[in-house]
Amino acid sequence: GLQLMDLWLQLRGRKGDTQLEHAALTILLWTWPFGIPFPIESCATLLDIPACQFTANRSWYRKADAVIMHHYDVRPSRTRLPREPRPPLQRWIWFNMESPTTFPIPDFLDNLFNLTMSYRRDSDIFIPYGWLEVLAESQAVAVPPKSKLVAWVVSHWNPNFARVKYYAELKKYLQVDVYGRGHLPLPRNKHLSTLSQYKFYLAFENSIHEDYITEKVWRNALLSWAVPVVLGPPRKNYESFLPPESFIHVDDFPTAKELASFLQDLGRNTTRYESYFQWRSRLKPVGHTSWGFQYCRACQALQKRPTQYQAVPELRKWFT
Repeated sequence: GLQLMDLWLQLRGRKGDTQLEHAALTILLWTWPFGIPFPIESCATLLDIPACQFTANRSWYRKADAVIMHHYDVRPSRTRLPREPRPPLQRWIWFNMESPTTFPIPDFLDNLFNLTMSYRRDSDIFIPYGWLEVLAESQAVAVPPKSKLVAWVVSHWNPNFARVKYYAELKKYLQVDVYGRGHLPLPRNKHLSTLSQYKFYLAFENSIHEDYITEKVWRNALLSWAVPVVLGPPRKNYESFLPPESFIHVDDFPTAKELASFLQDLGRNTTRYESYFQWRSRLKPVGHTSWGFQYCRACQALQKRPTQYQAVPELRKWFT
């Protein structure tokens, strides 16, 4: 997570140089993600880099330096891809923020893309759901008062998902307030104010894959000052993004009953509970990035990377 901040600071220091080095790049959005248009903020404002020219007009295809293809929108059929050959030096970027369980990868996407852009740290263009920024100076940490114990927001309720099975066991020993479709209502404008009443938040992922650590941690838990209780990849993977003492992993407990007991005890012990927030004296979570920010990260990567040809041979084998 911190490498993004390092990159940002590095670019700030040499903005004048990069403006001399790069003519404006043209980036074609082959589709709007999920078919929904949105404004793209200025990359100069968002990342302090020279601007790229973004367009969703396919008549620019032959002139574009790069084409970003959103996985969800091209995966149903190869007919969703460009019909014309890829112009020389143009880069095709595969963009995906969903897990391979949710939207599998068909074979016809092999040997097509020059760059990958996803939540995976080993992507060519790394787009995490959130990260931690280093504060300029340490600050005192004041944990807001909490009146409730555990919350969970879930929109896709599937009894076969590991998270639903785990919850079914956990609720035998612990009161969990569940929000979302078919449960307690949670208006968008009351999202963080509601969750901030809770000491713990169940940041349970819908599927388990390397680096798939989503807004459930970054937005729902950390931005509402709740301690995330995570179910997803192994603890070691979470520790690549977060301090080890900032979250609780279900794998730390042999049974859901023992986790329930731990949360109840921790909720009563103010000093011990507040120790889960000490990292905030030097770090700040960021977890509300826009589509525009993500596209500007592609702009940034293209400006820094020399034009060279490579093709990702077996996308499905890599993105597991």
